[in-house]
Amino acid sequence: MLNFKQLYYFWYVARNGSIARTAEQLHLTPQTISGQLAEFERNLGVELFRRTARKFELTPAGEQTLLHAEEMFRIGEQLEFFLKYGGDLSEQPFRVGITDAVPRSLTYQLLAPVMRLPTPIRLICHEDKLDNLFAELAIQKLDLVIADQPLPAGMGVRGYNHELGRSGVSFCASPDLVSKFQTGFPASLKQAPMLLPGEKSAMQVLLERWFTKEGIQPKVIGKFDDSALMKAFGKAGAGIFPVPSVMTEEILTQYNTPVLGSIPDSVVRYYAITVERRITHPAVLAVTQAAKQVLATEQ
Repeated sequence: MLNFKQLYYFWYVARNGSIARTAEQLHLTPQTISGQLAEFERNLGVELFRRTARKFELTPAGEQTLLHAEEMFRIGEQLEFFLKYGGDLSEQPFRVGITDAVPRSLTYQLLAPVMRLPTPIRLICHEDKLDNLFAELAIQKLDLVIADQPLPAGMGVRGYNHELGRSGVSFCASPDLVSKFQTGFPASLKQAPMLLPGEKSAMQVLLERWFTKEGIQPKVIGKFDDSALMKAFGKAGAGIFPVPSVMTEEILTQYNTPVLGSIPDSVVRYYAITVERRITHPAVLAVTQAAKQVLATEQ
């Protein structure tokens, strides 16, 4: 009988191309993984990997085994989801990780088309810090990560960056603050009350460079990992806050915070990060198509 634990180890190593990386992600020793793979091959009577100096490469038998393993684990995930949450067993769970730096409304516009696909999809959204989401992607607990920065090289995560689009940056504020600081922008921002994104946000890094270039030192009132909370403080008049330019009309309607000024030459980029080099997942394709519409004016 097929040993499913050994098949799971094979699946991991086949996707990672590395026993050491797999062992680290599964919190096991490389010797354990290596021994289980050797026993798996011995029991099957076939060689699944070619050992090279730098990584493991799949043999033709290994490639076929990987295809079947992918399908088996996909069906297993569907069954697990059905048993936990009920619903239609034909529904495919689509698990998306979203960094807290990506605006909620932008996320909705990117994901809404997924719900209109002909294949039944159960959307599962998970918001977290970037490093945590990359770790979840590495162990196949996520199908997609939407982020404002790419997957860094050297993280030990096998993933691919697909740029969704880009946007310039604008500053918004309450009407009173706009009246006070709009004239003479951007020099008027010197010592102006400022609300900024959290330290690990791509926009925060971009703004620091821009402030330095312009010789501007604002009065930082607060930094926020949660962009919605930052906008709420901005609506209350606590300070000026940066947003992607593509969202300014919506933010004006929702928060009554008009644009004080824009810096279109500085752009924040958004990425779809997947384990696929070439996107074939229909839900991810729907997200990339939506991005062409939502972010088209800023590309």
